[in-house]
Formats: sequence, structure tokens, C-alpha cells
Amino acid sequence: MIETRPDPAPGLGEVVMKVHSCGICGTDLHMTEGHSPGFDYPAGTIPGHEYAGEVVAVGADVQGLQIGDRISALPFTGCGHCLACKRGSPSHCAGFRGLGSGFSEYVAVSERTSIKLPDSLTYDDGALLEPMAVGLHGAAMAGITPGATVLVLGAGPIGLAATFFARKLGAGRIVVAANSTRRQALALQMGADSFIVKGQGQALDAAVIETFGAAPDIVLECAGQPGCISEAIQTVNRGGTVVVLGFCTTADSFVPATAVWKEITLRFSNTYTVGDFQHVAQVLARGALEPRAMITQHVSLDQVPSVFEALRAPSGQCKVMIHPWA
Repeated sequence: MIETRPDPAPGLGEVVMKVHSCGICGTDLHMTEGHSPGFDYPAGTIPGHEYAGEVVAVGADVQGLQIGDRISALPFTGCGHCLACKRGSPSHCAGFRGLGSGFSEYVAVSERTSIKLPDSLTYDDGALLEPMAVGLHGAAMAGITPGATVLVLGAGPIGLAATFFARKLGAGRIVVAANSTRRQALALQMGADSFIVKGQGQALDAAVIETFGAAPDIVLECAGQPGCISEAIQTVNRGGTVVVLGFCTTADSFVPATAVWKEITLRFSNTYTVGDFQHVAQVLARGALEPRAMITQHVSLDQVPSVFEALRAPSGQCKVMIHPWA
């Protein structure tokens, strides 16, 4: 449903961004499907958290940004004073506050968690920083060393972003596993060496060993579906590392003894930092523009309701960008 609401005004430490590009995320779909926990949003909440645009108004205390600046922003902020905030990790702040509301013409964002876009990047590039930062954060958390073998479970935007940064961080061989071939070409373009379609008569761990020649050192779980953590633990090599980037909101289980027997490290990745956003922007600005291939459609605000519903079913779409002023 499209409706008219008052334009936001900048609060303390905030700027108002005229949204030029905003990506549709799977989380946006989930938050409207009654999933819980984690998606108990009040009625009337505007979705959208992958955005970039132009500063059109600034709060009285804002010093680092001015009208006309091209920016992207984290869709949340913190108190600004605690250790987590000072380290650029507002997601760990006790005063964490979500902003979102990117499916709109204007949105108020925090100056502290905004970054200026390099001149060479488009607004679409700026909107890609959010999902790419998720992938970077998880891949970095895995401690990828040069030559490490990496399995990525899931070929959605987060899996593709994790693949991209696993390659940038020095992974030796990268295999992506997914339920279909819809994004096989994208996965290879983003840095994967091989692609496995799950459920084709062979257990995943056997298929992975056949592809790698051994179990992988690292598994990045990016699908967020029940059973995926267990699958990752079953597949990773002894002494290996599993990092969970997928955001599964239903009860799940795995056998701890399997993880204990292998002495694996199991970690969970929560969003990203301001530094992650800045690093992604710098990588793209230096010419690594493969992520642009993830953008498969541009739509106007008026088209969002119908496109949003269409995305609930499997499709060839990867990242749909909303251009509110189209």
C-alpha cells in the first residue's frame, strides 16, 4: 500500500536523506509475514534499510555532513557515547535504535552512522553497501587466511556478498551451494570457483568433498533456513570454522556432539560496523564493481506493492532497486 505521510524532520545528530535508491531485502518480506522473534514491528512501520541518497536537511548539531552530500547510511544507530558506539558498532549498543523506512522519498538517518559516497559510485552502488557489508562482516569473522577453502551455503545477496569478500580476503577455493541454479552465474561472477545444487541424489558433505577433494576449512551459512547450521557443522572440516550469517527466525537444532567431536569454531555474525560500510565503499570505488550484477530490476514506488508480492515466490530476481523519484 502506498500512502502519503509527513516529510521527516532531522532530530539531534540526524540528517534527512532524499532516497534515490533502496534495495528490497528478504528481511523486508519476512517482517510482513508474521515471522518472530525479530520481526515484531509496530503497525505502520515502513520497510526498507538498504538505501542511498542526497542530504536535503541537517540537524542543528550536525557538523560532518551538509546539504547536497551523497551518502549511504546504516539503518540503525546507538547512543553515541558507549564503547560499542565509539568503535562504530551501534548494533551492540544498549540504546540500539532501528531507523529503516527506506521505501519512501525521504528518511531521517544518523550522521554518526552515515558515510559519504565516493564520487565514482552511483546511488545504486550506495544501496548495495548494506548487503555487501553483511557479507564482509561474516567473511572477516571467519578469519579467512590465504588459501583457505570456503563453502558458502546460499546464493542470495548475502551469500553472494560473502563469496565476493571471501575471495577478496584470500580464500583459495570457494564453492557455493544452493537449492537451484538460478544464481549460479552470479555466484561464479562474484568469485566462486564451483557451484553445487543441493538435493540432487547426493548428500551435501559428500558432494562438497568430491568438489574440494576434502572437507572445507570454513563454512559460511547464508541461507537462514532450519537445518542449515546442522548442515554446516556436518560439512566443515575438523578444526574448521562455521559462521552463521543467515537470520533464521524459527526454532532450529543441531547435534552438539558433532561439533565437539570435530572441535569446530561456531560463530554468529550480527550485521556490520561503520568501518565495514566504509571498507565496502572503498573496495567498490577502486573498481571492484562485480556486485552491480546483483541488481536485476529497477522499480518506482508505485510498483513496489505488486513487485513485493511477486518476490514472495521463487524467481530469477536477486536485488530489486526502488527509485522513489522515478
